[in-house]
Amino acid sequence: MAVKLAYHANCWGPLGGNAVGVTSITQLTYRTFADMDRAFADIAKAGYEGVEIFDGNLLDETAAELRRKLANAGLELVSTYSGGNFIFPEVLPEELARIERVAAAAAEAGAAHYVIGGGAKRSGGILPDDYQQLGEALDRVGEIASRVGLRAHYHPHLSTIVEGPAEVTKIFGLTGLDFCPDTAHLAAAGGDPAAQVREFAGRIGLVHLKGLRREPFGFTPLDAGDLDNASVIEALKDTKYSGWVMAELDSWPDPFEGAARSHEFLKRHFA
Repeated sequence: MAVKLAYHANCWGPLGGNAVGVTSITQLTYRTFADMDRAFADIAKAGYEGVEIFDGNLLDETAAELRRKLANAGLELVSTYSGGNFIFPEVLPEELARIERVAAAAAEAGAAHYVIGGGAKRSGGILPDDYQQLGEALDRVGEIASRVGLRAHYHPHLSTIVEGPAEVTKIFGLTGLDFCPDTAHLAAAGGDPAAQVREFAGRIGLVHLKGLRREPFGFTPLDAGDLDNASVIEALKDTKYSGWVMAELDSWPDPFEGAARSHEFLKRHFA
């Protein structure tokens, strides 16, 4: 099986967003508050070939400057990640305007994939139309991505309306986007990530692998915690998955050490 190993750059600093996005939705991006040069150097040193970054970090600099930084580190930009509400018709055009800007920047910087999370939880609870609205919005995101040569993937995430296995199955009946499984988020929401990889094998073109500790709740390198990522890798092998495998860890005392441990785990289990 031909897989290439990548790592998300979100571990090298606190996760936040652009404050102006509170009042201007088109500016509402994720951001890792960190030195991306250091993150890229550590990711390459740990043995990875590619990287994913948040949309806010992507838009911080020109495509040429980002390409230079990645080339200096010996990394490929695999993907960027954006989130959105995607269930409110009145604000959707503003969200899609941001998606268009990010997609264009990602393509210019050399990415091939665009990972999308979201599906807002309303204060009063989920409305019957919310999943349909989300599915339609995701299809529009897919069209935007496709126009600039990117492959779009939906990433189910804790704190959205797509968490548990029934919700995951539901949304992929309502959108044509690919499925980007994040093993820790799926497991934390009661899913069986290995079974879900098998269920959606034909729609997986990018994978996020992350360790999970249930008590106290937290994310870990792939060689620690309570989640059996080895069984997920077996499912990927059984379903003949070929493509990028993105290890991820939201925070860790020594980001390089966490990245290196996960890389060793991946090399051992994909051998």
